[in-house]
Amino acid sequence: MSTLSVPLTPELEKMMEKLLQDGVAANKADLARKAIEKMAEEHAVQVVLQAQKEPTLRGDLDELAKKL
Repeated sequence: MSTLSVPLTPELEKMMEKLLQDGVAANKADLARKAIEKMAEEHAVQVVLQAQKEPTLRGDLDELAKKL
């Protein structure tokens, strides 16, 4: 397991303390891990949504390849 040291602005520190007071995480390290997991989940959703917007090709693969 690796360790990460991240400088925080006073505003981010206040947000972190508020989240800890609200019981979102057990400690700062737990909160950071949860934040990374949440961002990774949101990114995965965005990737899927973007992929759904991509055009769909249908038909004979050889004919489609000729058009490229």
